[in-house]
Amino acid sequence: MSVFESHSAEQTEKFAEEFAACLKGGEVLAFFGGLGVGKTAFVKGLAKGLSITSNVSSPTFTLMNEYEGRLPLIHFDMYRISCLDDLYSTGFFDFLGNENVIAAEWSENIQSFLPDDCIRIEISHGRNDNDRIIKINENSCG
Repeated sequence: MSVFESHSAEQTEKFAEEFAACLKGGEVLAFFGGLGVGKTAFVKGLAKGLSITSNVSSPTFTLMNEYEGRLPLIHFDMYRISCLDDLYSTGFFDFLGNENVIAAEWSENIQSFLPDDCIRIEISHGRNDNDRIIKINENSCG
């Protein structure tokens, strides 16, 4: 498990941008953490690291945003997903198993449907208001 402590949204984005360099395509990044911890900031940094120039925003109402770069980034918001039928309706399973990098916020809601080899990213509040603790545990979503 890797642990990183961030002291700002900009630091979180920079860390994620550097993390993106190791991605080869086909990864599912499962984000865990409460409201406002920086999941979308992390995805913005991933996008930069994948050479995506589009403005990245949370897909709260659209459920999914797709971005083109060095690798395609498929960004899901699973906050409103409560069952397998809901998950199917997002198209999540259609994006598995190819060169896409899938970033799924609110993976707590789909944990039992995540691939066994997903990369689990837990973000939590740190000691101060802007501090975040980011834990990355590969192959731990099952």
